[in-house]
Amino acid sequence: MRALVQRVSAASVAVDGAVLGEIGPGLMVLVCAMQGDDEAASTKLAEKISKLRIFRDDEGRMNRSVADIGGAALVVSQFTLAADTSRGNRPGFSTAAAPDEGERLYLHFAGELARLGLPVATGRFGADMAVTLTNDGPVTIWMDTDA
Repeated sequence: MRALVQRVSAASVAVDGAVLGEIGPGLMVLVCAMQGDDEAASTKLAEKISKLRIFRDDEGRMNRSVADIGGAALVVSQFTLAADTSRGNRPGFSTAAAPDEGERLYLHFAGELARLGLPVATGRFGADMAVTLTNDGPVTIWMDTDA
């Protein structure tokens, strides 16, 4: 699975002008299931992200996790993280999981973050979503369970 993780002071996601999920300080997580991914990859990614020490401690160092600061996660499906730009100018997305499998693993990932004790808000799989966020830092980290 792939994820783009951003430390945020606030984030929200809306569909057709209606806000589906919003958080204050925490993590904006764009996530994509790839072909061959399974629940184990989803769980592994959730565990890694929940422990990722990218929040400032009292000395200003990135030493705290989202749980340490009492933050939340906004999880949004993002199949374009599977983009292959190696040929031509139009990205290919053939390495992304099929939609049914992608949705199942996306929901599993969000559920795993919640199981780990994080408040979780989500978007709507497959919808045209408007995501708003304030990146704090900025801190943006690319993660891939195959890397």
